[in-house]
Amino acid sequence: MVEQLKAKGAVFVEDLAEIPDGATVIFSAHGVSRAVRREAEKRRLRVFDATCPLVTKVHMEVALHRRDDTECVLIGHAGHVEVEGTLGQSDNGMYLVETPEDVEQLEVKDPNNLAFVTQTTLSMDDTAQVVDALRARFPKIKGPKKEDICYATQNRQDAVKDLSRHCQLVLVVGSSNSSNANRLREVAEAYGARGYLVDGPQDLKREWFEDVAEVGVTAGASTPEVLVQGVVEKLGEWGAEIIDELPGRKTESVTFKIPRALKNVAAT
Repeated sequence: MVEQLKAKGAVFVEDLAEIPDGATVIFSAHGVSRAVRREAEKRRLRVFDATCPLVTKVHMEVALHRRDDTECVLIGHAGHVEVEGTLGQSDNGMYLVETPEDVEQLEVKDPNNLAFVTQTTLSMDDTAQVVDALRARFPKIKGPKKEDICYATQNRQDAVKDLSRHCQLVLVVGSSNSSNANRLREVAEAYGARGYLVDGPQDLKREWFEDVAEVGVTAGASTPEVLVQGVVEKLGEWGAEIIDELPGRKTESVTFKIPRALKNVAAT
């Protein structure tokens, strides 16, 4: 997908310093810190905000907690771009934990005035363990009214749990830097299957399938369907005889509105 966008003229950058003054910038679905937003406004960049609404929900939760002077614990993976953006919603009063062991080492100012939020693409099972550890150590900690983990991530993890009970091997189509795709591979392995993360059919290796009767295929939440079908077609070329598409536990019917600024541009 990145290559397709580059071919259409999109330029991918890691920092606003790489963007000329007055240019157009699109914030990715992972979201950005308040400092990045301020800098973009200061430099009069034309901004289209493509932050996922589910990530925006977490940012708003952080803002509300900090407005009430409540410190906030973020459950997430250090260095992940979404985590950096969420931590950047406040200049102070934020803590990052990844494991129950991190919780044991956590020191906060006021254990009675504490809340937690989560990265949206985590493993539900791993996150539940961290939440349990937080509640055990900080009984008065407050959590989100509704689960922060992305519904698409949840659905795929549930589906992989079912898939792994029937397949000796599960292929996850997705990028190596995709948090939710990596979590799917981990879930498959936790439920007894061998899991491999592949970018597409070019990454498949014949030796993986020796003595394997059933292979499962799934994909990260943002993986283009063409890559998934490419993997399925390659398996067919290599001898897969019966290809079934299994229904997920939940039908995904959520849609997000086009940002108003983008809609206005499209109308002109």
